[in-house]
Amino acid sequence: MSTSVPPGWPAQVHPPGTERFEDTAMAWLLDLVPPEYRRYGVLRRYPPVLARMARHHVDASVEAAREGFRTARVDLGAVVPPHGIEAVLEAYRREGARLVALQRAVGLVESALRSRTGPAAAGGGPVPG
Repeated sequence: MSTSVPPGWPAQVHPPGTERFEDTAMAWLLDLVPPEYRRYGVLRRYPPVLARMARHHVDASVEAAREGFRTARVDLGAVVPPHGIEAVLEAYRREGARLVALQRAVGLVESALRSRTGPAAAGGGPVPG
């Protein structure tokens, strides 16, 4: 049982191969997605599905932050003074860095969940309705 994790691994998630890995990964991933995602049993039944959806959600957040940064001066220039624009850009820089680190962490957890499960491990066959 390995307890080493790669750089960027989220502190809230136990290492792959440990007893609580899947439970802590699912709890962490559920905290990243919109609360409505908790309604869908398939996300709890198949952790790699939850990880995939979390990755798409975080990817979209990264893209939104990048677009906001690129367009802030033009979109806000008429309503926010120059020092305010600089503060907005700094907020985007910080949030962008946080989101990119989160994006990497989600990818690591997703990869670990995918390598831990497969059709045979997940019961195979069609997903019950």
